[in-house]
Amino acid sequence: MSSAEQPSAIVQENNSKAALKTRDSPKIWMVIFIAVVAILFTIIWLVTWQQLQNIIWKNDFVLQNNWIVPILVIFLSLLVGLCVKYLRAPTVITGGLADSVSGEEEIDYKVFPGTLLSSFLSLLSGAVVGPEGPLGFLVRQISVWFEEKFRLAKETRFGYTIAGLASAYNGLIGNPLFTAVFTTELTTKKNLSFVIWNLLAGVIGFLIYFLLGFQSFLGKIPFPPIDQFKLSYVAFALILGVIGALLAIFMGIWLQFFGKVMGRFKDNVILRIMIAAVIIAIVVYFVPEVMFSGEDQISEIIADSATYGIGMLLLFALLKVILFALSFKSGYLGGPIFPTLFTCTMLALALSLAFPSVPIVLLVLCIEAAAMALSLNAPLTAILLVTVVASTGTINEALIGMVVLATVVAMMMGIGVKHVMAKRASKDPKASK
Repeated sequence: MSSAEQPSAIVQENNSKAALKTRDSPKIWMVIFIAVVAILFTIIWLVTWQQLQNIIWKNDFVLQNNWIVPILVIFLSLLVGLCVKYLRAPTVITGGLADSVSGEEEIDYKVFPGTLLSSFLSLLSGAVVGPEGPLGFLVRQISVWFEEKFRLAKETRFGYTIAGLASAYNGLIGNPLFTAVFTTELTTKKNLSFVIWNLLAGVIGFLIYFLLGFQSFLGKIPFPPIDQFKLSYVAFALILGVIGALLAIFMGIWLQFFGKVMGRFKDNVILRIMIAAVIIAIVVYFVPEVMFSGEDQISEIIADSATYGIGMLLLFALLKVILFALSFKSGYLGGPIFPTLFTCTMLALALSLAFPSVPIVLLVLCIEAAAMALSLNAPLTAILLVTVVASTGTINEALIGMVVLATVVAMMMGIGVKHVMAKRASKDPKASK
């Protein structure tokens, strides 16, 4: 290169670096903007959903005529299928549980109307799906739309999207630290800037939501605290970690089963979801406690768990797992967190009746943390979630230690199972299919 060309090359290189720096520089104003939009949309969405829930399911006619329940389930499910077929509403059929809330897949904001309708219809249909999935899809589509309109750099768009989720999920969980960790831990694109954005967006969403006088969808569940720590609790935590891991594996088996069964219908969306609707309708007609995401039913059952008995509580847990897997793989739009919390709580209540000397709070929180950590592959999220679930005054350092121990056991079991499956797959390729 000649001496005359060198200054030009240096200038060009500096300009390129400056352009790259400008392109990648964080836009805090956009994080704040998306956080505000996300939480305001969440409020409108949650209020609308709850009002529709009251109109459809809590009117006197439905409450006094149980025969109408299967008809509503089938009719609303048919509408979900129509949204998927004709409005291109997204589903959570493919991928794992974490994929339904991680926000890493490609998002098409043009299908927002179908997603909005499907979100309400799926949650109102009686199918066993949580609200975090639909809300996540909707907020991501809104975020992507704004990112397109503002022509933001592609390298940072994902960060703004998950910041929107961190803000929005305060409407469901109501804890800015949890929402920030949740949206960060469930993504593979971990970035320190994104963590900061998630914390900022989480705080903004939290402040707006609660300053307007709203309470989070997931209410506090009152459990008696552990007044005195005993060394035997360590053994209990180890056992409960194993139980939680087995529950997560059990859920995974049912998801795989229904994934294969429903996969045979391929593009026949209506038939697939109508078969699921008939099954759901029959089950919930006889066992209405397992309808919906389960958040409302948890408090009711906890208040009178002895009346139900061990057998019925275990039946609730089993049916919840089966209906959740069926709903997830049939085309309903939903998330896994709330149904998993319900299942874990039912199992814990049954164990509490069988072993009354073990503190109920230890049973519930350890099983929930272990199962959630392995299901979502997000141990920190799971630990934070159960501390949010418990009411103020229930959590102390000793209990947190036991929850962490149970979570570690579950994650280690998960690693072991994956290792065994990988080893089997290497010896027999057909076993992995």
